[in-house]
Parts: sequence; structure tokens; C-alpha cells
Amino acid sequence: MGKVTRRRYSAEFKSKVALEAIKGDQTLSELAAKYEIHHTMIAQWKRQAIDGMAATFSSKSEPVPPASEAEIEKLHAKIGQLLVERDFLRDASVRLGLIRGVK
Repeated sequence: MGKVTRRRYSAEFKSKVALEAIKGDQTLSELAAKYEIHHTMIAQWKRQAIDGMAATFSSKSEPVPPASEAEIEKLHAKIGQLLVERDFLRDASVRLGLIRGVK
């Protein structure tokens, strides 16, 4: 049997399906057949949408501050460091015969 991969759905698709489920024009089973997804996923998306509506109208939510340039630069440096370490360890593993050569 082949490897089974998970399908990923965009936020737009989830919101569209959840909105249709909230409207109630079609049953969850009908929507599941229409979009070829399991009805429990639709129920979960519907529940998340309803729960999220309260937060939308709440004045308590605080916007997330954007990352500063210094923080972004620090993260880029860390990524570079990790890439160098990964390449070093891969090359050392090849030399030691722990793994085959990488193209």
C-alpha cells in the first residue's frame, strides 16, 4: 500500500465550508459528499468558526506586534548557523560511513 499523505486545506476553503455548515441549507453528510471530506472535519471547522466569532466581536483582543528588524536579523543568523551545522554533520556522517553520500 502506498504512503498516505494528509491533505491540507486553506483557511479560505475551511471558512467557506464552515459557513455553509452554519447556514444549515445542507446536512453535514451532504457537504462531506460535495467537498469529498469527512463530516467530522466539517463539524470541527463549524465549531471552530462559531467559537471564533465571539473573539471577533470581543474588544479584549490585542493585536500581535510585528517583529522588529533586529529580531528578524537575529533569526536569519540562527537559520544560517543551523544550516552550517547541518551540512557539517551530514558531511562528517558521509565520511564516517554512517550514511551514503548526499547529492
